[in-house]
Amino acid sequence: MEDKTTREIADALQRDWELQLPESLSEEAILAHLANRIVSLIESGPEAFFQLMYRLDISEKKLNGVLEEEDVAHKIARLVYDRQLQKIRSRQLFRDTNPAKEDEDLSW
Repeated sequence: MEDKTTREIADALQRDWELQLPESLSEEAILAHLANRIVSLIESGPEAFFQLMYRLDISEKKLNGVLEEEDVAHKIARLVYDRQLQKIRSRQLFRDTNPAKEDEDLSW
């Protein structure tokens, strides 16, 4: 079952991580695709991977903690997914609390 937020996360991940995802996908399936992409990025050269982590503002402390555990790719995928979710919720909150007001003098 996919909801609007899951679709937004999938769209962001497709754009930022160059993932090819089907239209309808569960959270677990998205995490599996993302984990595979993470492995691919790390194996081909970690620079691109670390640039993405920086752009997504993934905490270095959290990332270092995960790098010391087993199943690293899936745990990093979870960090990325959760960060995307946090960004989407923040945007939704901002939209809900600050609705755009039309100002006739400022409209094009």
